[in-house]
Amino acid sequence: MTKSAAHDSSAKPLVVGIGGSTRAASTTERALLAALKAAEEAGARTRSFGGLFLCKLPTYSPESQKRTPEEREFVEAVRAADGVIVASPGYHGGVSGLVKNAIDLLEDLREDKRAYLDGRAVGCIVTAFGWQACGSTLMALRSIIHALRGWPTPLGAALNTAGPVFNAAGECTDEKAASQLATVGRQVVEFAVNFRR
Repeated sequence: MTKSAAHDSSAKPLVVGIGGSTRAASTTERALLAALKAAEEAGARTRSFGGLFLCKLPTYSPESQKRTPEEREFVEAVRAADGVIVASPGYHGGVSGLVKNAIDLLEDLREDKRAYLDGRAVGCIVTAFGWQACGSTLMALRSIIHALRGWPTPLGAALNTAGPVFNAAGECTDEKAASQLATVGRQVVEFAVNFRR
């Protein structure tokens, strides 16, 4: 796909999920998958880049012109996306290095017709052990999305993991959290359907 490739307006919108941690099936990744499921139920196609994939991305190097196959796959998926959902654990009050490294790689979209995340809704999800880290990380994540010209969805989901949120099967057992995640997924799709370019 070229940088200026037109999107097929008749196809289902594509929502790309980014997030997780170094742990497989982390709370953050489960939250991301729950939001993507809601996006699918709202009529979208989805693709997820979870923590284990993000671990394969080398440290972002702006001066490097060479990209690994994983870096190219990731950038191309976001380039094709009509909407994005980013989920990060709150580490010491901020976005995790793993997630931020992936977001930094989106600098490769700077010359695109839709530069960075321009014209796309971005759902923001944060999981943290305590409300203080939830709030500060969500604010930081939304600021990053603004800097990338994306439209943060009206609702950002903040999950306090001081108590149980997901069961062993990966289902959200917290009614409020489940509602937030579903709303984020739906809002990304609603924007993508109404404002696709």
